Amino acid sequence: MVEHEPEGAPAEPPAPESEPPSALQRLLRVLLGAPRSLADTSIFHRLTLIAFLAWVGLGADGLSSSAYGPDEAFRTVGEHRYLLVALAAMTAITIFVIAAAYSRIIEEFPHGGGGYNVATLLLGPRAGLVAGAALIVDYVLTIAVSIAGAGDALFSLGFLQPYASLKLPFEIAAILALTIINIRGVRESILTLMPIFVLFLVTHALAIVGGFVVKVPEVPVHARAVAEGFHAAAANPQIGTIGILLLFMKAYSMGGGTYTGLEAVSNSLQLMREPRVQTAKRTMAYMAVSLAITAGGLLLCYLLWNVAAVPGKTMNAVLVERMMQTLPGGSVFVFFTLLAEALLLVVAGQAGLIAGPRVLANMAVDSWVPRGFAALSERLTTQNGIVLMGAASLAILLYEGGDLRRLVVMYSINVFLTFSLSMFGMARHTWRTRRQRAHYRRRTGLFVFGFLLCGAVLVITTLEKFTQGGWLTVTVTSSLIFLCFLIRRHYRLVGSKLQALFAELGAIPEVPGVVPAKLDPARPTAALLVGGFGGLGIHTMLNIFRAFPGHFKNLVVVGVGVLGSGEFKGEGAVEDLRRETAETLRKYVALAQKLGVPATYRLAVGTDAVSEATRLCLEVAKEFPNVTFFAGKIIFQRDRWYQRFLHNETAFAIEKRLQWAGKTMAILPARVR
Repeated sequence: MVEHEPEGAPAEPPAPESEPPSALQRLLRVLLGAPRSLADTSIFHRLTLIAFLAWVGLGADGLSSSAYGPDEAFRTVGEHRYLLVALAAMTAITIFVIAAAYSRIIEEFPHGGGGYNVATLLLGPRAGLVAGAALIVDYVLTIAVSIAGAGDALFSLGFLQPYASLKLPFEIAAILALTIINIRGVRESILTLMPIFVLFLVTHALAIVGGFVVKVPEVPVHARAVAEGFHAAAANPQIGTIGILLLFMKAYSMGGGTYTGLEAVSNSLQLMREPRVQTAKRTMAYMAVSLAITAGGLLLCYLLWNVAAVPGKTMNAVLVERMMQTLPGGSVFVFFTLLAEALLLVVAGQAGLIAGPRVLANMAVDSWVPRGFAALSERLTTQNGIVLMGAASLAILLYEGGDLRRLVVMYSINVFLTFSLSMFGMARHTWRTRRQRAHYRRRTGLFVFGFLLCGAVLVITTLEKFTQGGWLTVTVTSSLIFLCFLIRRHYRLVGSKLQALFAELGAIPEVPGVVPAKLDPARPTAALLVGGFGGLGIHTMLNIFRAFPGHFKNLVVVGVGVLGSGEFKGEGAVEDLRRETAETLRKYVALAQKLGVPATYRLAVGTDAVSEATRLCLEVAKEFPNVTFFAGKIIFQRDRWYQRFLHNETAFAIEKRLQWAGKTMAILPARVR
């Protein structure tokens, strides 16, 4: 969306004719959808989600974890089935504690950021980095675990078991499809997948409720068996009360995958419909109730139906097949139940592709990762982050060969690392601000209890499963943290150099007795492309007049306000960005006029700096026919391969497009050692 300075500016010229799209561009538009117009003032409202749709898009991750979390806990219990009742109760309690804690976090951080913002603001930037790195790896594993679980559920169907070799290709195709769907836009992807979510709810509700109803007459028998099991184990000198407690904690920790996804809402508040906090809290309530009933209900059904592990099948597949084996049409219900479970697990990968790029964008704003991850695409999605998350999840899936049990172990570690940091930070913050809060004791107690639960699961899972895949999570997360330190160090070094340059150039003396003449579009004009007011822009402007003394009679400052994920938080975001960009450009105009140079500015607002700047420059060229375009570019004494990833090549991309359009552009260097 191109916008001109209203005061004294001529009428907006017609947009230059664009070339017809190529065959590849037409194909991408079909796959990814058409670009969205920022001129559409209702765009934010139509891109945000009501609580139900947010539950579908983000809650699918938590709800689908009932396909592998209770499964893993049940296998850990083994022959000690008397623990399942207590395990089901503790699972439900943990879900409600975590959900309640994150509802308080949503209230405290209404603009999103989740565990990353909590740790950064309450525990310090380094703790925030640990939480952010853990979340990124966690969301990569969210995608990989969900898709691997979908493959296991789908190929648990009897008629597909002979084709088990196709499971991994199916999982690869599912990740690629989800990535493309999310590049199109979050709302579109959720609406497409909503029928799957509803089918899962219906089939699993029928299975759990039906499983209880049929077994109601046997409940007293199972209750006695549970009590006798506890007494027998406690009396056994090889087990004892301590042994029961340790086994219970191990099974509880191994089922840690059940709680994954509960933090996704707090990471994605930008997607929520206003009133944002209330919508997010309602979504959390939906997630907590549905997951507690499903996960706890499945554990109890395993006990009531006396199921046992079967090679090549999930525990849910074994359970549903046993329930339906004597009923007419039971095989049809089994088919749709497992199909819904498999498809919902695919939908669950959605959470990683929604919330993961949001965490990357927040970290990019803080310079922990390349700043390009904060950019929005033409479809107003964090496309760079989506592509990275999709590629990384595909890599880890291939590395583990689609082995769900190893992936779940890797997954649970980082989930509870983030949970623990968030709970600790909120507990400390609530206690420190207790004089300004009502019910601070209750809130502090909630976070302390949550921290103890999450910390226990984190420690037990890491120690118990370190050699079975846990080491890989620790290694990858630690490596990412180290890489982020290097990236931020680089940005700080470059920033300090540019700040020094700004300090040298900021106090430019006014030329005495010089009054700028009026702009004359027919005379030679320099157009300066800038990204912000600072040393690079000032250095470039002064170099124009040093290199071409007396030649240019006008200066047009050209700027593009790039709408990134950090700014896209409300319906007034575009107008706010326009005002901020205009204020920046006016500083250059004032500086030029202080030097006696007639100056004005032109601006545009969009999501792609290159295309918007090119379009704006072509309009400036129509208004000022004798224009030459200039831009500044940081150059380093020694070129390194990573510099192009950390510093965009915007100036060169614009230069290429303008030169192809027959316009002259020069890039002036700013040297950084």
